[in-house]
Amino acid sequence: MNTFWLSLVLGLGAGLADYIGGLLLVKRSPSARSLRYFVAVGAGFMLSAALLEMVPEGLAIYPHWSPLLLLGGYCGVHLLEHTLVPHFHFGEETHHHEFLSARTSYSVLLGLATHTFFDGIAIGSGFVLSRWLGWVLFFAVFLHKLPEGFTVASVMLAGGRGKLAALNSALALGVTTVLGVLVISLAPSWVRFGLPLSAGVTIYVAGTDLVPEVNREPGIRMALVFFGGVVLFFLLRTLAHI
Repeated sequence: MNTFWLSLVLGLGAGLADYIGGLLLVKRSPSARSLRYFVAVGAGFMLSAALLEMVPEGLAIYPHWSPLLLLGGYCGVHLLEHTLVPHFHFGEETHHHEFLSARTSYSVLLGLATHTFFDGIAIGSGFVLSRWLGWVLFFAVFLHKLPEGFTVASVMLAGGRGKLAALNSALALGVTTVLGVLVISLAPSWVRFGLPLSAGVTIYVAGTDLVPEVNREPGIRMALVFFGGVVLFFLLRTLAHI
C-alpha cells in the first residue's frame, strides 16, 4: 500500500474511533468508564510524540518559521477554547450535571472539529515525511479519539440534542479528521506549515486539555497511566529502530 492510501486508511480508522466513542455514550456502555485511562495514556504519548518527533521534524523542514507556527498553533487553540467554547471540558466522562444551551453544544462541536482537523493534518504530515513518523502520529491521535467522541456526544445530550445528533456530532469529528489527512496528502508541500502548526495544537491538547483531566483523579494510578503513555512511546521508538 502506498503512503497516500495508508495515511487515508489510518485517518479513517482514527475517525471511526471518534464515532465509537460517541456510540459508547449513547449506548451507556459500562466500558465507557475506562475511557479516562485512554485520556491519561494518550496525554503521555501525545506529549512525547509532539516534543520529541513533531517539533524536531518541523524545525528541520522549516527552521526559520517553524517556532512561530508552533506557537501560533498553540495560541490559536487557546484563543478558540477561551472565546468560542468557554464551557468545554475535554475528556469529561459525562456532562449530565451541566445545562448547556444548543448554541453552546454546537460551539463545542466546532471547537473539537478544529482539533480533529489538525489531528488529520498531523497524520498526513507524518506520512509525507516518513512512515515511522506517520505511524507514531496516528497512534498519538488514535489514543485520544474514543474520549473525544464520548465528550462531544455527552455535550450534545447535555445541550438537549437527541441521540442521533450526539452520534452525528461524533461522526462529524471523524470526517474532519479525514479531511485533514486529505488536505496535506493532496498538497504535500504544505507539510512545512502543517507539521509545526499541528505540533502546537497537539501540545496544547495534551498538556492543557488532557493533563488537567488526568490530574482530577485522586491518587497515583492515573499519574502512572500517564507515564505509561510516555513509556509506550519510547518502547515503540526503540522497536522501530532495532
